[in-house]
Amino acid sequence: MSEDQIKNLETEFEARIARDEKIEPKDWMPEKYRQTHIRQMSQHAHSEIVGMLPEANWITRAPTLRRKVALLAKVQDEAGHGLYLYSATETLGISREEMYEQLHTGKAKYSSIFNYPTVSWADMGTVGWLVDGAAIINQVPLCDTSFGPYARAMIRVCKEESFHQRQGFEIMMFLAKGTPEQKEMAQDALNRWWWPSLMMLGPIDAESTHTDQSMKWKLKRKTNDELRQKFIDQTVPQADLIGLTIPDPDLKWNEERQSYDFGEINWDEFWQVVKGHGPMNKERMKARVGAWEEGQWVRDAAMAHAEKKQERKQKQAV
Repeated sequence: MSEDQIKNLETEFEARIARDEKIEPKDWMPEKYRQTHIRQMSQHAHSEIVGMLPEANWITRAPTLRRKVALLAKVQDEAGHGLYLYSATETLGISREEMYEQLHTGKAKYSSIFNYPTVSWADMGTVGWLVDGAAIINQVPLCDTSFGPYARAMIRVCKEESFHQRQGFEIMMFLAKGTPEQKEMAQDALNRWWWPSLMMLGPIDAESTHTDQSMKWKLKRKTNDELRQKFIDQTVPQADLIGLTIPDPDLKWNEERQSYDFGEINWDEFWQVVKGHGPMNKERMKARVGAWEEGQWVRDAAMAHAEKKQERKQKQAV
């Protein structure tokens, strides 16, 4: 293909983006667009799968049968989200096995938030309320992202994440209205998860290496800083409603901006976790790699069954 032909394709591609048309897997796209989507979509899928680990830790210890069933359903939803997103990413020409290999070797990242421990039942409430709440803020605009399979997958994901957020808030609300010990446990969880939840929306715009291009291609509709501000403005009144205190002494309402001012985020901590030095990075990867290796016999058995079934079909057709 000549340079002129490539330029014409690029011009038409940019025009389609400007018209808010969806780009489908068989459409022509710049290689950088394809690679950018593979990076972001696979990272999203990895985050859903790794995100099951801190919650699965509490399934057997949930305080009531109702809570156990709800948490089990939530973890099952997260597995489904990962599968939707892996399938959508495969349409860009990368295999599931390659994505797993990138995760297991550390080449691919997942959300930094899942490298923190869940040490009490209140953490299940805080993860649902804050972590899934921040995820919704980030993911709802993705329902209108430019790549068709990603946008369609996000519609169902966001509906289910909304349930997860409400489930987490309900847990926190009940704890905050409970005994002094329960309210203290809820406040402690909020203290530990507030700042990592702000960090999970990504570095500040000035230090984000992908935001400008992602905004240009309408992979992202809002910048990291815009998403973070919206999350804070939405969450602070919820904390006030249930009598919990946001652990930020600099938090205050800005009448002029009609938004909250907030304190400095510890970005050194964020980058340490991203680079693999968080409290649970090694344990999370050990669990994922172990599950993959221990599940090899299941994959082999499934493939053997599929091959035998295909052989029987071929014999019957003769």
